Amino acid sequence: MATRSHSEGRLLLAAGITALVCVAEVVGGLLTRSLALLSDAAHVFLDAFALALSYAALKAARRPPTDRHTYGYHRVQVLAALVNGATLAAVAVGIFWEAIGRIRNPSPILAGPMLAVAGAGLVVNISVAGVLHRHDRHDLNVHSAFLHVVGDALGSVGVIGAGVVILATGWTIADPLVSLAIAVLILVGAVRVVRRAGHILVEGTPEGMRASSVLKAMSGVPGVAEVHDLHVWTVSPGYVALSAHVVIADQALSRAGAVMADLKRVLADEFGISHTTIQFECANCQGTSACLGPRGTRMGR
Repeated sequence: MATRSHSEGRLLLAAGITALVCVAEVVGGLLTRSLALLSDAAHVFLDAFALALSYAALKAARRPPTDRHTYGYHRVQVLAALVNGATLAAVAVGIFWEAIGRIRNPSPILAGPMLAVAGAGLVVNISVAGVLHRHDRHDLNVHSAFLHVVGDALGSVGVIGAGVVILATGWTIADPLVSLAIAVLILVGAVRVVRRAGHILVEGTPEGMRASSVLKAMSGVPGVAEVHDLHVWTVSPGYVALSAHVVIADQALSRAGAVMADLKRVLADEFGISHTTIQFECANCQGTSACLGPRGTRMGR
């Protein structure tokens, strides 16, 4: 519990600092007329949201299930990610449009203040990344937030590079060119978020996992004669659930308990699935569309 509380505190602090950087870059971009700074501000917003989402995920996981929400509130973060991804995709398109206009009609840019704001943002991003990486190398939730911050630091480096070019050569087109590169990063991240969120919401099999592999592993447990009506789905990132019908020999309940323990151990050790609903049967149920035999096993929920 203490470790989770420390993770929550670091994530909340990192989200707050990153949000301040976002505000500073928006103000700096407007004052210096730098589209690259404004584009990076959108990228920073994505990072701040990712940090806040990771914090919310830890908080939501603590809330107990209710009569109306038997899985708790894990899906809230998925819905928020879907909305955020769609919004960021629209932002990326807007940056593309504005950057093309800037390339056609270059405008003067205050490169000095632009460099100062981007440099400050880079220092903050490196500091936040150091805090997250130093304390939570084995926490997947925090590690994903760490990768977002690293991506934002790279965006700041791009803005700094554009500022240096403008100061040295006066070539103001460097600003919209860097903006295009940042827009690509935002769009790629947004598409990835929307795709993952959509896959979870339609209850697809977890990424990197094949239901056929799960079926094979369960069928290989001693005492298991057959596995059918297998469903594997993601409730929220890191929370995978499974339900299945398992045919075993007619035997005492105490002996069947050992088979159940072996099934749960295999699922947890090989696939990281800890939330399971397994129904034992002594014969394959036939004649219903929801429960098919092994050749027609439904591999997704």
